[in-house]
Amino acid sequence: MPAFTSALLLVRGWLMRKGSNLPDFRELQLDFTAHVRNPQINGIPKGVEPRRMKIYTELLFNNVENFLSTTFPVTRATFSDEDWQALVRDYLHRHKATSPYFLEIPQEFMEYLSATRAAPDLIATQNDPPWLLELCHYEWVELALDVADLELPWDQVDPNGDFMSSRWVVSPLIWSLGYHWPVHTIGPGNKSAIEQSPTFLIVFRDRSDKVRFMESDPTTSRFLELLGGEGSLRECIDHMSEEIPNLTAVQVEEKMLATLKTLRGADIVLGPAAALEKAQG
Repeated sequence: MPAFTSALLLVRGWLMRKGSNLPDFRELQLDFTAHVRNPQINGIPKGVEPRRMKIYTELLFNNVENFLSTTFPVTRATFSDEDWQALVRDYLHRHKATSPYFLEIPQEFMEYLSATRAAPDLIATQNDPPWLLELCHYEWVELALDVADLELPWDQVDPNGDFMSSRWVVSPLIWSLGYHWPVHTIGPGNKSAIEQSPTFLIVFRDRSDKVRFMESDPTTSRFLELLGGEGSLRECIDHMSEEIPNLTAVQVEEKMLATLKTLRGADIVLGPAAALEKAQG
């Protein structure tokens, strides 16, 4: 049970022992949550011992801060202790989370960064790096793939399937991403001289269940998108030939086959798809 929920149940139990009715509990609950979100602004609820209130306040902040630091270690390392704690406190204070689950805190945090934190009148954001949201998203994808309850569908692959005329199986454990900033290069030693540059990455989980990333480009991203459709490899390559007019059809095919070899070697693309009746059998 999340620490915050546990604390609220303790407060509710304290009120019931006092004989308070539900409206009183609701009022105390609101005062309680306001204080633990930001004790510097909101006072301690009436009737609650300051020592106990301090325990709940620190418990909530430390749990959330630790979870965010664990999920976004690179982002955390680019902040000073003071600035990071201020960011976490502002998140607790301003963001109205819709999920009580700790594993969903990263999504809530990114929603806060993209909406609440992005408000133009919020002075606290003036020193935020412009790549903050994208770096957090990049780090979150790693967590999402790591905990995804999916396996590589090798049973859908026919190792003897026709190379060119078959549809190809693309791993469900990949994210093909495009960013405005080179997020994979950002870190505590490289955070002040970052230049905006279109960046394409493929983040994936391989057969060893290790989450990895590969630098990509618009052509590879488009080819991977086509491979994930219903067309055969031949049809995908022909389509790419139409979209790359500065190369001959032969050059495009050579380029796409080389790309396919790289993607297949990384378990991003698995192989020719088995015939439907064979896969079902």
